[in-house]
Amino acid sequence: MRIAVDAMGGDYAPEEIVLGAIQAVRELNVEVTLVGDGNAIQPLLVKHQGDSLGRLKLIHATQVIEMCEQPGVAVRKKKDASIVVATRLVKEGHCDAVVAAGSTGAAVAAAMFGLGRIRGVGRPTIATPIPNLTGTTILLDSGANVDSKPRHLVESAVMGSIYAQYVLAMQRPRVGLLNIGEEESKGNEQALAAYPLLKQLKTIHFVGNVEGRDIPKGTVDVVVCDGFVGNVVLKFGEGLASAIMQLIKDAIKNSGFLAKLASLAILPALGVLKKKLDYAEYGGAPLLGVDGGFIICHGSSKAKAIKNAIRAANDIAEQKVVDHIRETIAKEEITNESE
Repeated sequence: MRIAVDAMGGDYAPEEIVLGAIQAVRELNVEVTLVGDGNAIQPLLVKHQGDSLGRLKLIHATQVIEMCEQPGVAVRKKKDASIVVATRLVKEGHCDAVVAAGSTGAAVAAAMFGLGRIRGVGRPTIATPIPNLTGTTILLDSGANVDSKPRHLVESAVMGSIYAQYVLAMQRPRVGLLNIGEEESKGNEQALAAYPLLKQLKTIHFVGNVEGRDIPKGTVDVVVCDGFVGNVVLKFGEGLASAIMQLIKDAIKNSGFLAKLASLAILPALGVLKKKLDYAEYGGAPLLGVDGGFIICHGSSKAKAIKNAIRAANDIAEQKVVDHIRETIAKEEITNESE
């Protein structure tokens, strides 16, 4: 598969993006096209011995969309911005998916304007993998839309189920609607209207309402909510995981000699835990619902995260996730009447 990477997006661009692309080409069966300022990228390719890799290309782009810019306006005005050019490569069939680590708003806008929506999809959604006690839970939407109608939650359920099935190899993924209680009668107007629509779907395994505590438990494989709630859940989870690891370190540091000695025995287990909670292991989150593969990375992504994001983009393209979404949305006949 051929993956276009916005080399200018993110806190550590372009060097960490270039490093991640080089690692991906060396370790994965992919072709990568770096898009961005050639004058900044080419010396990095030479420095890290990536200039001789046959499956790594560079396309020069003269503009960058900054975090402070209004995404929709910037995408329209800056036709030669790295994220816009990378998206265009997919639209024109030169690449199979995009990886972007800059502004989430700019990435969503570039995908919407550059690729368009799959027919029948009202709003694309960001599907973020979250570690749980038994594996992974997909949370969507985690930030593409702060306001969603019931119809959009239905679309998210279908798209998240497809991603879990084809990319994460989950057989008959369990789908839950995030709510303040398990009872069908619980929730706000949005949740109450979405519940019966989700029950009617023929292509997903909807198990009902789930609560926030069910996400880390792994009660379901796919959790559906609007982007406002999803982003709050995601950021709270990231902060809590980081705080717990720090509390463990502080407790060991402040303990006595014998306790510190005993802690050496659990260091391997702590290493496994840290790896499981590290977002870099997942790489990025797919933007589902646009007419092409698109992975959005954390703004502070370094090389490891970029490499794994390229892996995720490759999986989406190889498993034809966009085609499966298109077919399933059409089969379910999700229309504006579902609002």
